[in-house]
Amino acid sequence: MSKLTGSGTCSDAIPRHIAIIMDGNNRWAKKRLLPSIAGHTAGASAVRRTVEMAAKAGIKVLTLFAFSSENWKRPQAEVDALMGLFMRSLKKEVKRLNEHQICLRIVGDLSGFSEKLQQQIQEAEALTSGNTGMVLVVAANYGGRWDITQAAKKVAAQVALGNISADEINEEMLAQHMQLADLPAPDLLIRTSGEERISNFLLWQTAYSEFVFLSVLWPDFDQLHFDEAIQLYQKRQRRYGGR
Repeated sequence: MSKLTGSGTCSDAIPRHIAIIMDGNNRWAKKRLLPSIAGHTAGASAVRRTVEMAAKAGIKVLTLFAFSSENWKRPQAEVDALMGLFMRSLKKEVKRLNEHQICLRIVGDLSGFSEKLQQQIQEAEALTSGNTGMVLVVAANYGGRWDITQAAKKVAAQVALGNISADEINEEMLAQHMQLADLPAPDLLIRTSGEERISNFLLWQTAYSEFVFLSVLWPDFDQLHFDEAIQLYQKRQRRYGGR
């Protein structure tokens, strides 16, 4: 695996951390005159493929945007179906992840989920916590603004306790309280479906990520699209604000 060159060119480097906004499930189903849950089910298959592709490519961290804090606004029947699919996927996939030494982490405001789902998340994370392969992060009931807010609250609590002064607050201190604080920031963010926005996903963490927007709907995302995104990333110049 090549490393980044001194000029900032990605060359043949494989990104350490890829984040993906998995968009297009509903449109995929609508095109086929199917209910929305059919699109989400097909999207779950794309998740399985993508985890396999990323692990095989040597990606260290893969973060998937599964359910945003805004998704609660969707029709109740769709939300209920999504929660059911989430639970079934956890049960079905966690053993497979464990067999392949993949460490699963779920990030977001998990208090919004049922106690049963929270328990299942804890068990899945515990089962894979000692694994040394790729880290698979699933962002569920997650929003970038929520992430920054919860970090700010933790720092504010330290000020209130007198442990630090307001003047001591800096970027590094906030960063320590962000979700994914112990992981490298995403090198590459991919969004499928042709939309070109990040929809409140990892606002802090993607400050210097390379963005790739693909027209493919998420359930159809495959090896060709994965390779295309990597190749586009490798053509980028990463300057981090410098020259």
